[in-house]
Amino acid sequence: MIKKISVSLFVFIALLNNFNVQAVESSIYKQTVKQPMEKVYPAVYAALENARFYVVFEPFISKNIERFAGKWGESYNQNKLDGIRSMVFCNGWYANQVSNADPDMLALCPLRLSLYEKAGETTVVFARPTVIGRFSKAKPVLEEIETRVIDAIKEGIKGLR
Repeated sequence: MIKKISVSLFVFIALLNNFNVQAVESSIYKQTVKQPMEKVYPAVYAALENARFYVVFEPFISKNIERFAGKWGESYNQNKLDGIRSMVFCNGWYANQVSNADPDMLALCPLRLSLYEKAGETTVVFARPTVIGRFSKAKPVLEEIETRVIDAIKEGIKGLR
């Protein structure tokens, strides 16, 4: 009888742990759209700026690394991505709010997101600032920033569907 209770309790705890792992949000927000990057990039850029996040730097990563294809050999672009770009962006008001709450969270400033294209689909990826700042006094501000950036990404992509 005790063995059955122990086994049942073990199974229950294992299931509970599995549920908790699945309930945790990813540290990366990801959205894929069946559109080429040449359409997605400007739409997301405009949506970010409409949300008052100003793009300050635009690395075209795939163009920068393609010159190393010969040097890197078979380790170059193993996922056969057609393009990789990033946007580095900031909102001064939010930077000030973050610095007021927890200056160490300025490590997140400026923010960035990346886009990659493969076979006519573009994926936008954004590292969630609330994951890094989950124990920070700045978490409420980071939550607002994260929500506004994700909403901007969604808004930019919405117009493309």
